[in-house]
Amino acid sequence: MPDRILIVDDDPEIRQLLVDYLLRQGFEAVPARNGREMWQALERHAIDLVVLDLMLPDADGLALCRDLRARSALPVLMLTARGEEADRIVGIEMGADDYLVKPFSPRELVARIKGILRRTRALPPNLKPDAQRCLAFAGWKLDTATRVLTGADGVATPLSGAEYRLLRILLDHPNRVLNRDQLVELIHGREAEAYDRAIDVQISRLRQRLHDDGREARLIKTVRGEGYVLAAAVQGMSSCD
Repeated sequence: MPDRILIVDDDPEIRQLLVDYLLRQGFEAVPARNGREMWQALERHAIDLVVLDLMLPDADGLALCRDLRARSALPVLMLTARGEEADRIVGIEMGADDYLVKPFSPRELVARIKGILRRTRALPPNLKPDAQRCLAFAGWKLDTATRVLTGADGVATPLSGAEYRLLRILLDHPNRVLNRDQLVELIHGREAEAYDRAIDVQISRLRQRLHDDGREARLIKTVRGEGYVLAAAVQGMSSCD
């Protein structure tokens, strides 16, 4: 089945251009003019990736991305007319998997979409589910098949692809300091160079997921001048039940 891409943009010309181009490239495309139509489309269709414009008439794209990330692990590619680094970082903080600045070519958009889908699905062998489906640490449980993180209070949170990959790397190397280069290489492999600056943001976001974002993090610690370390014992189990 072709991947189904949801295009959320209030500009009818851009929206139709992207829908037509994606169809020619072998995707299915679902258009939405605003946030309301985005949520409707997500209820009606099985979406594989969301292309989300930052500026919409009825909602802030960043807020929509944050709300979408809180509900699901769907990959998100954000579109914006603003190219400042601060805006890109905010987009990543809200859970976006990638960020594309207008104007852009449809060919570049498709390349970004394929890259996100490839990274989301083709995990390195050490990150794929195995006999130890559940990883337990510091009162948390991570289901490696569903990519759902559950706290001691029983609240379950689906992780984005980037969040899951980063957490798995840390859980596979507990109590070991990993520098930024090692983290990027383990997570993204050959595409590492483009993600170097995003690691600190991703660590910050993962700490928020783990309620470890106070003045001094106790679970994912920063080792000044060296990198990050998961300061916890990790136990592998066959099930999270």
